[in-house]
Amino acid sequence: MFPTYREHAVAWCRGVNPVDLLGLFRGTTLGGWDPREANFFLYTLVIGAQTLHAVGYAMGIVRDGDVGTGDPDRDRAVLVFLGDGALSEGETNEAFIWASTQDLPVVFFCQNNQWAISAPFSTQSRVPAARRADGFGFPGVQVDGNDAEACRNATHDALTIARSGGGPTLIEALTYRRNPHTTSDDDGRYRSMEENDKWLALDPIDRLRRRLVEADDLHEDFERELQVEEQHLAELLRSGCRQLADPEVSGPFLHTYSETTAEMREQMVEIQEFTSLDPGGHR
Repeated sequence: MFPTYREHAVAWCRGVNPVDLLGLFRGTTLGGWDPREANFFLYTLVIGAQTLHAVGYAMGIVRDGDVGTGDPDRDRAVLVFLGDGALSEGETNEAFIWASTQDLPVVFFCQNNQWAISAPFSTQSRVPAARRADGFGFPGVQVDGNDAEACRNATHDALTIARSGGGPTLIEALTYRRNPHTTSDDDGRYRSMEENDKWLALDPIDRLRRRLVEADDLHEDFERELQVEEQHLAELLRSGCRQLADPEVSGPFLHTYSETTAEMREQMVEIQEFTSLDPGGHR
């Protein structure tokens, strides 16, 4: 999985400690990250860059022969997340080209929340995001991005196709960014609050809860357990974030390649020796 910088729920489902994610935002990590345990790569802050990273990894899967074998324990695929704003980036369009022409096992999951900061989706495309895939020669699917079950099913189907050797898919999950883009963003300058309020009734968590209640799958014991788990997670994040240690300078060198080269080790030793000096150049 190749995330942007908002896939907290995806990371949680992959077993990633959410405190580890906070290091990127607090500046206590230099980017070193070993993704192998959860198959979840480091958050990407450069808009659209993760799409090419994902396609490159998918090329490796093909060259390893781990796609289309019919063995469910062997066949693999790549899932990459992006927002609607990333559709206007050159990296994303290059990734679409490579994925299509090489029939790569990659699923592009576009969370179209209809706003790239203050730019509405209508300024980036004349057609739905899912139809953008047509021009590159692979399927595109639009789903209700506020329906958790629909998103899950569409992703499952697309990954099944990719693992079997059926090539890429673009999923457009149509949703809405109800909050400002940042805490310094005055979203009232570029959109109406009436439009925002309309989407309040479509809140995905509320919809999922109603569905569970209607199916008689949401019981008091479950809700109490969930509340306890929520409180525990909140306390873990607050205390864990405060306790994050300063980064080790060796981090980037240890995680640049799967096996650290001799040259990288030399560079690591050099920077370790340099950072051990005081301002006067003494140890």
